[in-house]
Amino acid sequence: MKAIFFLSAVAILAGAAQAQDVRAGKAVYDRYCAACHGSAARGDGPMRMVLTVGPSDLTVLQRANGGHFPLARVVQRIDGRDPIVAHGSEMPIYGDFFEARSVALRTERGETVRVSPPMADLVAYLEGLQR
Repeated sequence: MKAIFFLSAVAILAGAAQAQDVRAGKAVYDRYCAACHGSAARGDGPMRMVLTVGPSDLTVLQRANGGHFPLARVVQRIDGRDPIVAHGSEMPIYGDFFEARSVALRTERGETVRVSPPMADLVAYLEGLQR
């Protein structure tokens, strides 16, 4: 019984590690985020003019959070658990794409947040952009 639990835990952790692909995260970002947040993620995308709330500079999230990347908050903003009304609806207009929760990520506080594989990739990409 313990062996089955251990192997399951290892499989979950291995899946999480494999799912965090920065190149895939950039592709997700370019497709779903760059129009508002800009190609360099500084909040200067071409759609910013039509938004009621300006898009954030995603390169300073860590600095604005005391030197820790706010993984849980980032995930919750993107998947709609912590909505931000910027253009008449919740920010994640692609909700179904980010809804699955098959990958476990660890937050800065050691908590587990379950996300979709594309979300894990996107978060890895965003974390790598921090200045």
